Amino acid sequence: MRKQPHLDMIADIQDSIDNTHEQLKNIEERREKLITGTRKIVLLCGKSIVSMHRQKFGEGEKMIEEARKLLDEFRPVAQTDLQKYISDAEQEFVEASMLKSVCNGSSLPSRNSLNVSGPSYITGILDAIGEMKRLVYDRMRTSERDEVLRVFNLMQELYSAIYVLGVYDNLVPGLRRKLDISKMITEDIRAAITEDSRRETILKAMTVLQANLKEKMIE
Repeated sequence: MRKQPHLDMIADIQDSIDNTHEQLKNIEERREKLITGTRKIVLLCGKSIVSMHRQKFGEGEKMIEEARKLLDEFRPVAQTDLQKYISDAEQEFVEASMLKSVCNGSSLPSRNSLNVSGPSYITGILDAIGEMKRLVYDRMRTSERDEVLRVFNLMQELYSAIYVLGVYDNLVPGLRRKLDISKMITEDIRAAITEDSRRETILKAMTVLQANLKEKMIE
C-alpha cells in the first residue's frame, strides 16, 4: 500500500526534527548544569573576598583555587553557545583574584593567567575597585598611610586604563555603569584621604603648639 503524499513529506523532515530535539535537549541539560555549577563558583569567590578582608589570606586563596578548578571544569560544558552562563562566575573570579593580589602586594593577574573572557576580565577589575575601597578605609583606621596611598593609586590607574573601553558599552553589558560607579568610588576615596591628611596636619600642629606652650610655662 502506497503512503499518502503528505505522510511522505513528514517522513522526509522527521530526521531533522529528531536531530533538533536532541540538540535542544543537550543544550538544556548543559544549561542546567552551568546554572548550578556557576552558582557555587560565585559563592566561593564571595567567601574568599570576605576572608581576605578579614586577613585570612590562606583561606581566601584556597577558595579562589577551588573556583578556578570549577571554572576549568565548566568551560567545556559552556562551549561557544552558552558562554553567557559562565560570564558572571568569571567576573567574580577576576574580582577575587585581583583583590588577592592587591592584598599580598603581588603583580595583578593577566587575562591569560586567569583564562577568562575579555568582558569578564574588565568588569571583574571594575568590581575589584569597590573592594579596594574597603581596603583603603580599613588601612585608614589603622593609620597605614603608605598602604592607603598604594591602594588608592592602584584604583586610579585601573580606572584610567579601562576608561578608554567605555565606548564598547553596547558590546559589554553594564560596562558604562560599572565605570561610573568606579569613578564615584575613586572620588570618594580621594576626598576621604584629603580630609584625613588635613586632620593629621591639624593634629600635628596642635601637638607642636602644646609642646611650645609647655616649654614657655616651664620657663
